[in-house]
Amino acid sequence: MRLGPLFRTKSADRFAREVEDREHSLKRSLGWLDLTMLGIGAVIGTGIFASIGTAAAGNADRPGAGPAIILSFVLTAVACIFSALCYAEFASMIPIAGSAYTYAYATLGEMIAWIIGWDLIIEYAVGNIAVAISWSSYFNDVLTHAFGFTIPGWLVTDLRTALHTPDILAKAPHLLGMPIVVNVPAVGIVALITWLLVIGVKESAVVNNIMVGLKLVILGLFIYVGFNYVKPANFTPFFPGGWAGVQAGAALIFFSYIGFDAVSTAAEETRDPKRDIPIGIIGSLLICTLIYVAVAAVLVGIIPYTELGIADPLAKALAFIGENTAAGVVSFGAVVSMTAVLLVFQLGQPRIFFSMSRDGLLPPRFAAVHKRYRTPHVTTIWTGVFVGFFAAFASIDEIIELTNIGTLFAFVLVCLGTIVLRHTDPHRPRPFRTPWIPLLPVWLLILWYLPSLMLKVPDWGAKMEYLVVIGLAVVGTIFSVVGIRTKLGGLPVPEVVKTEFALAGIASCVWLMRGLPAVTWWRFVGWLALGLVIYTLYGLRHSRFQEQLLPFPRELNVLTPVVFVAAAILWWVLPHPWSLIAPIVLLFGLSLYALYATQRRTA
Repeated sequence: MRLGPLFRTKSADRFAREVEDREHSLKRSLGWLDLTMLGIGAVIGTGIFASIGTAAAGNADRPGAGPAIILSFVLTAVACIFSALCYAEFASMIPIAGSAYTYAYATLGEMIAWIIGWDLIIEYAVGNIAVAISWSSYFNDVLTHAFGFTIPGWLVTDLRTALHTPDILAKAPHLLGMPIVVNVPAVGIVALITWLLVIGVKESAVVNNIMVGLKLVILGLFIYVGFNYVKPANFTPFFPGGWAGVQAGAALIFFSYIGFDAVSTAAEETRDPKRDIPIGIIGSLLICTLIYVAVAAVLVGIIPYTELGIADPLAKALAFIGENTAAGVVSFGAVVSMTAVLLVFQLGQPRIFFSMSRDGLLPPRFAAVHKRYRTPHVTTIWTGVFVGFFAAFASIDEIIELTNIGTLFAFVLVCLGTIVLRHTDPHRPRPFRTPWIPLLPVWLLILWYLPSLMLKVPDWGAKMEYLVVIGLAVVGTIFSVVGIRTKLGGLPVPEVVKTEFALAGIASCVWLMRGLPAVTWWRFVGWLALGLVIYTLYGLRHSRFQEQLLPFPRELNVLTPVVFVAAAILWWVLPHPWSLIAPIVLLFGLSLYALYATQRRTA
């Protein structure tokens, strides 16, 4: 079995030539301000309006950060800025739609690029399902408080929730004995966003800029009103959960930072991507961090952190100090905020499909561009249908954790790709470079602290994650020493040695991933296994790297459905965790056999 074809890379020059194809090119209409606002629109969403309270208060399963939630925001921002710098370097050098998928294709190979493209569905599409459902709930609250009108429960919830809520079931209409429960507002907002994105990205950016302006004004109102009620006593104790609380808070509020990478998906629609994309990515992240720290400081200053373990902590804090009108305005701000998140993520996912189709890894129809609007209308509509369908019926309490691990995995590969390309193509012009600052003190601190901590952890999964971080610290120490000695000797420092920020990005992401439960890891591996099956059955044979279409092995016509039926049966009948492990093994086995059979027929 030949593995070489799986890791063939596409040069940046070839990417640029393919983008010049008018039939499959997008309209360039965005500037740096549009991109910065897109980034802010994607980042500031449900995290600051909801998860900040849970992260500060904690629960029975994890300690709360308390007032130290401020520090959690800063640490998470530092972890994200390393990845953001790598995204900015790639986006300025390869200004192509596709984000992490495109960068992986240029550095790590076709199969890894497919895997990351498949993984990004978790961040964008699945994440948007959760946002649409949350939007529906907040929208209903605004209608109730502002107009005294409440949408019936069976029109704003999912079936699983309704089955555990007798009042909703009693009022829902029935068809053939089954209750009719559908989340209509969630479907409506997804349909509206999809239509807006089809008619033009510039028009979408204008709407996004308006919404971002509104949410910034509303958060500014919260800071302005709440600042006068801040009590220094509420900041004591500052570390009620200790360092574990700060770390748990950082892992949870990572959701608050998801989205800045979506800026890079609009690279092909940017007038000057080499300049504007880095500004949009880094600028939006820095602005959001400043806002988050200010909001967090005011929030824990006006209300005891133990009272914040609710879904709408900002509104509750204002109500706590008697500012009920401002609390209503903040609830409205949550609706606006989530609308902006829906818009940007719904913009990002179709452009990843668009890039994958242009490379032959998905059917050609996915690369279609609307003749009038010059937008990827087919993938935009399909993404809207997917998100709208599941938002109408699904409750994704468990699946939402996949958004976190999927995004962190994408960050890891982008950082790794930066290191690889610095080594394989060190002389390529880079309009923006990830800066080099030796992090030797940081690496030495990790090497001194983590080994003893690793020995105390009973969980082998956690031990492996600690071991990865320790290994990265060893490499970082070597890079620092080599770079410093070379610099002092008056010689040019090797480009690969200057990638310490990328190493720090990988280590930071692994540190954040450590807090995720084992079942989330298994589900994530299962999702990747399913994607690998699709790649070996279709993408590998249709790749534009192939001189001709590779024939489909006939035995797979029978074997493929048999494997999928067997995997479904095993998932249904086996106990956890074997209900996940067994289907994953079958899917990986099918992928390996499909690769072997395809290469055998072309040998």
